[in-house]
Amino acid sequence: MVMVSRFFLDTYFFYVIMNEEYCYNINKKRKERQMAVKIRLTRMGSRKKPFYRINVADSRAPRDGRFVETVGTYNPLLAENQVTLKEERVLDWLSKGAQPSDTVRSIFSKAGIMKKFHESKFTK
Repeated sequence: MVMVSRFFLDTYFFYVIMNEEYCYNINKKRKERQMAVKIRLTRMGSRKKPFYRINVADSRAPRDGRFVETVGTYNPLLAENQVTLKEERVLDWLSKGAQPSDTVRSIFSKAGIMKKFHESKFTK
């Protein structure tokens, strides 16, 4: 049987506890670096003639500021509210965790994309 001193055990457990705390702090910092992505509208067009692009952007970016990708357009002035979407890209971003704004979620629901996303999420 190996004899281990009390001092050795105390220092060993102190090291383990400090190492776990260090790892916890590292993981916490990594989580803070994750980018929160939103799918939202960016206003284009002239005064009183709005036209919107549906963009994927960092949530901290301004409304008409920097964006990652354009996935569609929305024209509210036409009678049928013309919407064009890149369905594959929208579903890809939704699967990666991008959160649509309320208006964009409504547009996606009317286009049937939210239903497809829901079905693809729960059929696996």
